[in-house]
Amino acid sequence: MNAWGRMFKKKTQNVFNDETDSSSIEYDLSPSLEDNLGKVKEAMGHSGDLIVREFEMGKPLIQKVATIYLNGLTDKDLMGNLVIEKLMADIKVDDNKEGEWPPDLIGAYVKDHLLTVTHVEVAIDLKKLLSLLLTGQTIVLIDRWNKAFACASQGGEIRSIQEPTTENSVRGPKESFTESLITNTSLIRRRIKSPNVWLETRKLGKITQTDIGVMYINGIANEKLINEVRERLDKIDVDEIQGSNTIEEWIADDILTPWPTIMTTERPDVVSGNLLEGRIAIFVDGTPIPLIVPATWNQFFQTAEDYYLRWNISVFLRFIRIISFLITLLGPSLFIAFISFHPELIPTPLLINLAAQRQAIPFPVIIEALLMEFTFEVLREAGIRMPRPVGQAVSIVGALVLGEAAVSAGIVSSAMVIVVAATAIASFTIPHYSMTDAVRLLRFIMMLLASTFGLYGIGLGVILLVSHTVSIRSFGIPYLAPFAPFIVADQKDAILRLPKPFMKKRPRLVSQKKSNRLDTKKGGPIGEGTE
Repeated sequence: MNAWGRMFKKKTQNVFNDETDSSSIEYDLSPSLEDNLGKVKEAMGHSGDLIVREFEMGKPLIQKVATIYLNGLTDKDLMGNLVIEKLMADIKVDDNKEGEWPPDLIGAYVKDHLLTVTHVEVAIDLKKLLSLLLTGQTIVLIDRWNKAFACASQGGEIRSIQEPTTENSVRGPKESFTESLITNTSLIRRRIKSPNVWLETRKLGKITQTDIGVMYINGIANEKLINEVRERLDKIDVDEIQGSNTIEEWIADDILTPWPTIMTTERPDVVSGNLLEGRIAIFVDGTPIPLIVPATWNQFFQTAEDYYLRWNISVFLRFIRIISFLITLLGPSLFIAFISFHPELIPTPLLINLAAQRQAIPFPVIIEALLMEFTFEVLREAGIRMPRPVGQAVSIVGALVLGEAAVSAGIVSSAMVIVVAATAIASFTIPHYSMTDAVRLLRFIMMLLASTFGLYGIGLGVILLVSHTVSIRSFGIPYLAPFAPFIVADQKDAILRLPKPFMKKRPRLVSQKKSNRLDTKKGGPIGEGTE
């Protein structure tokens, strides 16, 4: 063997750090290239999207080589330019060699000198080889060598970054997450350029092998919270993980509660803001909706727009959302209670008009309300499921035509149509869809209580609902914090939203390690001293 070969033989002993003790490793792959190709094809069921390219390595390393990749998951240009082209090119070394080069020597040279991709991994068994192949990497098999290279060449068609569809903003950024885990995490790193932004990855789902990313800011996120998230994710032992909703149902504290205890969003700026408060984001490959834990009740009434507008406008908008929430939850039930049990609370002129409208109505007020609410829910669902242009027309025209026809036919009263329409419009002001769904469900329960006990039934329902909400926790954090328990310092960004110079501390129960947002040694804002 020539001098170059002897020098490289010394290096090859430490090229594969995970294989220093070859006697303790069970090699599933065969030294025969044909046998390895047969194993891969058989394991993949001779799939049509499995592309195999066999060729000879460039001189003087005349060696049979094969590349394997999945069509649609691999960047063909990257794979062709940085893998196949490099392997087929002539190698500029001394042709005078003694005998045949050992396979390990060839593998070491290929890894360190020929493969110019950003990341190369070694696979010694068929299971790992298939796992790397299914992630979009290009597999390189060399004849007479019982190992394989996996070259980072992931690509294929993915959806571009687009404007958010459910969380619009006037002054904020116009970008949302996509289905690519790498793209989503990069959107966060563009906003938080800190080495303390840590990302832990793992695979969940025995069959789907879905990539999961857990992102947090080291030094701000509570270590107990991080460990709790790890433990709950590690307990998930299922065949398939199709989206973040599956993760949500497995790690939620209480899956029977109607309230959402884990926050979801499609906006990178919302995730960044929550990370800076000490929360943890869970990304799932294949879905553009990451999870944020822990979540509190007041978070679902805050929007990214609140932090791009002036603080007094934000406070006004938050009050509108809370009032709309109460109208959505209690509007129809209060109308039923007043008409059925407490007409003396209605002003006399209005009571006379309502009584005149109801003279021709053949149903009790609860049946009338349920009929209208159910009809509206059907129209809402139809508008979502149908194509967008047709769905909007069905929702608007259907509501107008059915409402007018129902009043003309004497099935419902005009007042009931007004109440249901006002309730529906108020529900659209709730920023997060998961909270809207919870209120839609609870509204029917309140209507049934109002039809049975009047205002006393509504009061009983509110007491039970508040008691249940107080008992809920999200990853150890009280769901109604900072109202119960009442934390004075956190009221600056709860219902109110004070100017940012006044919000010096992060939420106390969420981030317990580095609570200060400002450097108090330099003095507080607007001329204040240190705390």
